[in-house]
Amino acid sequence: MPLLFIFILVPMAELAVLIKVGSAIGILWTFALILLTALVGVTLLRAQGLATLMRASERMQQGSLPAQELAEGFLLALAGALLLTPGFITDAFGFSLLLPGVRGVMAQSIMKRFKPQVMNPFEQPGTQEPFNQRQQSQRPQRDGRVGGDVIEGDYKRED
Repeated sequence: MPLLFIFILVPMAELAVLIKVGSAIGILWTFALILLTALVGVTLLRAQGLATLMRASERMQQGSLPAQELAEGFLLALAGALLLTPGFITDAFGFSLLLPGVRGVMAQSIMKRFKPQVMNPFEQPGTQEPFNQRQQSQRPQRDGRVGGDVIEGDYKRED
């Protein structure tokens, strides 16, 4: 259903708005307005993109993951695609993504949605019991026996 909305209903709505605007202000002014919004959008997009890139670079130099900046970069790419698409509805959504407040909220939402599920290596799968507190008899060894620790490794004998 979302693809139906994106590929059929949005272009139909854009076409209806373009016809209404064209009948109100004329076709040449409508084309000029479409070109103007694209040029202004690309200019703003370049400035916002460079600022986001600089923040991501600073975060990486500090040794932290620039997750917020990556999400904002994705949203800026989406804003660029929307701004270059002819139409006033897509321009409105594209310009809204250029606003830092809107983009920050959307980036937080994206990060929550795609946050990786990291398993604690000290928890036994399926329980909240820490791995190091499990009973020795629960750990099967490589040969099928139960109990004891197995330490694997390589060695090189130097005489």
